Order: sequence, then C-alpha cells, then structure tokens
Amino acid sequence: MKKLLITFCLVLLCPLFSPGWGFFGHKTINQIAVYALPRPMQEFYYRHMNQIVQLSTAPDMRRNEDPNEAPKHYIDMDHYGDNPFGMMPKEWEKATAKYTADTLRKYGTVPWVVMDVKENLTEAFRQRDTAAIIRLSADLGHYVADAYVPLHTTINYDGQLTNQEGMHSLWESKLPERHLAEYKLDSESADYLKDPLRSIWDVVQNSYGFLGATFDLEEAVSRKFTPETKYTFSHKYGKTRRAYSDAFADAYHKEVGGMVAIRIKQAPTMVASMWLTAWQDAGKPDLDQMMGKKFTKGEREKLATELKAWKKNELVDKELVIAMQKEKAVEKADVIKSAEDMQPMPADASAPAAPAPALTPAPQAAPATTVEKSKVKAKDEDGKKIKEKRKKKGDKADKADDGWN
Repeated sequence: MKKLLITFCLVLLCPLFSPGWGFFGHKTINQIAVYALPRPMQEFYYRHMNQIVQLSTAPDMRRNEDPNEAPKHYIDMDHYGDNPFGMMPKEWEKATAKYTADTLRKYGTVPWVVMDVKENLTEAFRQRDTAAIIRLSADLGHYVADAYVPLHTTINYDGQLTNQEGMHSLWESKLPERHLAEYKLDSESADYLKDPLRSIWDVVQNSYGFLGATFDLEEAVSRKFTPETKYTFSHKYGKTRRAYSDAFADAYHKEVGGMVAIRIKQAPTMVASMWLTAWQDAGKPDLDQMMGKKFTKGEREKLATELKAWKKNELVDKELVIAMQKEKAVEKADVIKSAEDMQPMPADASAPAAPAPALTPAPQAAPATTVEKSKVKAKDEDGKKIKEKRKKKGDKADKADDGWN
C-alpha cells in the first residue's frame, strides 16, 4: 500500500511535456513565413503552403522513432559555463575540436542542424526537386522556430530543476493557443542572410537572454495561487498528469505575454529569410516553372486576400490561421476481420437445417428469379439405392452483387 501511494504521488508530479512550439505554434510560424517571402518565391510556396504547414510538425513526430532526433531541437547553453556564448565556437568543426561531437549532441545541436538543413534545401533548389524543397522547407522552419524558445537553451528546459515542472508546454503551447488573437502576426519581410550561421546563433543568444524572466515571473505569479488553483490533473492511458491551470496560464501571460508574442512574430521572418537564402545560394531557380500548371486567378486572389489580412494583423479575425481551423474528419474504411476473428453467424430461420438420418431433407426456398422443380424419391432402408431426379428450368437470375465492384 505504501509503495502504491508513493508511485501515485510521483505520477501526479509528471508534467505534460510538449517539444518545440507545440503543433499549433509551428504551423502558425510556417504559414506566416510564406507571406514574408518575396514575389519570385511566394506563389510556389503558397501553392504548397498547406503541405509545408502540416509537415512543420514532422521533426517532433520523428522523436518517437529516431533516438538521434531530440538533440536537434535545442542547445543547453548553460552547460558551457557562465559565459557560454563567449566560450562556444560557432563553427561545428571548431566546436567539436573543443568539446567533442558526443558532448555537443548530448546537450543539443539546433544551430548546426539549422545550417545542415539549410544546405540540404539549397541543394534541393539546385536539383529542382519539388518534393525535397517542400519537405526541407518544413523541417527548416521547425528547427529555426525551436531556436526562438528560451526553454530550448537550458538544461532546466521544463523547470524540473526548480520545482516548476510543466513550464515548457505552458510557455510555448498553452500561452499562444489561448492568446494568439492578442499577438501581432504582421511579421517583417524576409531578407537575404549574408551569414546565416551568425544569424541563427544570434537567435539562440536572444532566447537565452529571456530565461531569467521566464522562471522568475512564474515564481512571482505562483505566490498568488494555491496548489489547488495553480494546477489541473488529467488521467489518460493509466497515468495521472499535472499541468498549469487556465487561470494560472492567463495570469502568467499577463507577465510574459509580450515575450511570447515577440518571439512568435520574429520567428517567421527568420524562417522565410533562411528559405530565401537557400534559394538565392542555389542560383535563384525559376520556381514558376516547377509548379506544373500556372498560378490561377483564383489562387492569386486568395493569396492577395491573405496578404492583406497579414499586413493588417487580421489573420485571426478573418479566421485565416490554418492551425486554428478545424480539420475535416477523415472517413475511415470499415475494418474487415478475418474469418477466425468473427463471431458465429446468428441462427437464421431461412438457413437449411442439417437433415436427420432417416428423414427426407426439408426443401429450401429458391430465389425469386429461379424456377426449380425437384422430385425426390426415397426408398425403404433395406439397402436399396436412393434415386433422385432433379429437373431444372432456365435459371434467369444474375449473379448477386458481392459489394466489391
């Protein structure tokens, strides 16, 4: 009993953890990045915007299958001392020479992963590989966005070291999901990055600078709440999980909402700038020729409407944010079980009964379209042969529809 009680208490402390910005944030950032692109790229990206938005969460999905995926989303700068940005070489080769590749991968590699994916995207542009461009653009948008989250720059990524468990999903998921309408989503337009490595390191350093307020303000707001009002508990899959309550999230947002808003506004500009830089480094291939059919008048009008709403910060008001739209339920085919898994057929009065040993079989009902005459003669059980004569007249019935046509 005592062990069960201890186990239950530990489960209660298990927070809801969400990597990255959460699906909502990543989708929103990738969508807005499309609006921040210049004209030569915009129509191509807009044609594939829904794909890029949906694929923006693919790196988080891969974490469940690939053990090497998780370190690509963060970098624990506080592991490297009091002056980590002064101590850490920015180039991968120099960093590995100083700390070893194993150490870097253990504590996160997001700035270098951004550069790797950017180079892969550049090559995809050179090869005119549309599928790769879409996939890599979505991945690049994800990793760049992750670098904008302060909690992706510290060992104390979820507040687990300071009795503030659950801060990760609170900051990057719950706050934007509840308060996106209050943010300004009219991000700046993309620019070519002369030194993309330095640019992404600047992003990481700025995120790291927000850490102090991120933790301190949570502690300050907590003083106004009791444990009963600060947390909510949910039970799923046999586990009880703890998360910050809506009331606490709203109170915390009043203190840090500006921080969340500025990061979610800046991220799309950097994402679009990375896309633009990859495209320009590849020699500016003509993306219009890669679209197959020309951009239609309807597409152009729809894009113009969304760009206008973006510039006026009306995307939420006009219900144009894809992540906020309800997805249509996908109709699933009926599951057909194997014969051995199916339940026995219910008794059917019309089904023929097994004949008794010494009785004449009961005649079966014939289909409405079949004319059948049968004569059955049975002789005594003295060993004489039983003779049957059946006479059938034209069967005009078509084959029954089996439902697989």
